[in-house]
Amino acid sequence: MVDLTGRRVVVGVSGGIAAYKAAELVSRLRSRGADVWVVTTKNAAEFVGAATFRALTGHPVASEMFNENIEWEMQHLSLSDFAEVVIIAPATANVIGKIAAGLGDDLLTTAVLAAECPVIIAPAMNFKMWDNPIVQGNVEKLLGLGYVIVGPEEGRLAEGTFGKGRLAGLDALVGAIETALIPAAGEGESPLAGKRVVITAGPTREAIDPVRYISNRSSGKQGYALAEGARDRGATVTLISGPSALPVPEGVRLAPVLTTADMAEAVRALAEEMDVFIAAAAPADYAPVARAEHKIKKAAETLTLELRRTEDVLAWVGSNVPACIKVGFAAETVDLAAGALGKLHEKHLDLIAANDVSRSDAGFEVDENEVVIYRADGSAREVARASKRAVAAAILDEVEGIIEAR
Repeated sequence: MVDLTGRRVVVGVSGGIAAYKAAELVSRLRSRGADVWVVTTKNAAEFVGAATFRALTGHPVASEMFNENIEWEMQHLSLSDFAEVVIIAPATANVIGKIAAGLGDDLLTTAVLAAECPVIIAPAMNFKMWDNPIVQGNVEKLLGLGYVIVGPEEGRLAEGTFGKGRLAGLDALVGAIETALIPAAGEGESPLAGKRVVITAGPTREAIDPVRYISNRSSGKQGYALAEGARDRGATVTLISGPSALPVPEGVRLAPVLTTADMAEAVRALAEEMDVFIAAAAPADYAPVARAEHKIKKAAETLTLELRRTEDVLAWVGSNVPACIKVGFAAETVDLAAGALGKLHEKHLDLIAANDVSRSDAGFEVDENEVVIYRADGSAREVARASKRAVAAAILDEVEGIIEAR
């Protein structure tokens, strides 16, 4: 857990019904010792009055571009200079669209455009608006520019309908703020500092013939996000990656592999020197018994392939490297808890992150994920849909907790 004492957070509030939840977020941040300033849009003031935020923060609420009652020469620049992180919660479709277009027509949007610190956007709106291709395009643009998107969640909405559009929960919002503050917290403060972390990522490929192979939809994004997060906490990171189009994270040692056997060999070679092992890869469970020497021609009406089980890399680490902290992933399509808990105990893991890979908006090939992290004692932590970097931060927080407890 990141110490928020004295950390400088700007909370932007735009005009949605979820604006009342911003007061809960501010209260949580203040209880953790953060120095919080609130910036509201004109419409947000229709939902929550300035007196509420002023009482919670001890600061006047900033809402106008030029306000003589706040002794800052240029508020939008002063706010951006003050902030270590900016979070907009809730963020309406209107505010998201303006930021994506580079428009600054009020104090909040100009402060965001001037900000050089991490900016977190927590959307909240009607599910039909969220599903609109224009809104989705704006969100994708912001993700590509480095903004952090947290949520929205699926559930009952203000107008009584059910769908995706609820503001992300407090834990997810605070977790995203903690993640954004980690690089600025200083190397050596994290329990992971100096630890040797080995992470597997991406798919593996098992050849059928010279041009065909068995694989899966894993992009490697979650594993690469974990590598970046562990690096930012001061760990020495080795990333064992199957084929991926992602760039190698700066400061991370890459060990490229192709097959599951290659991945197992690379992991064994590092077994004696790793303090933490995180198996975020999706290695093929089966491989052809024999690889055809030449391309198989399309001649017969049917083709039968004989497959054999590949080595279970994570199970090997669980049985042979007892001293290191072991983290697995359970990619499930049904009965998430049962599948994850079974793997957790069978493979002697400390943690396992379970996610539903049948979803199109989280998991494989996308920039966001939603997981439940199960601990060895059977307790669990739910991580609402968020960027894979934010999910990585939640997992690494759990790893740090184990290090501190040992």
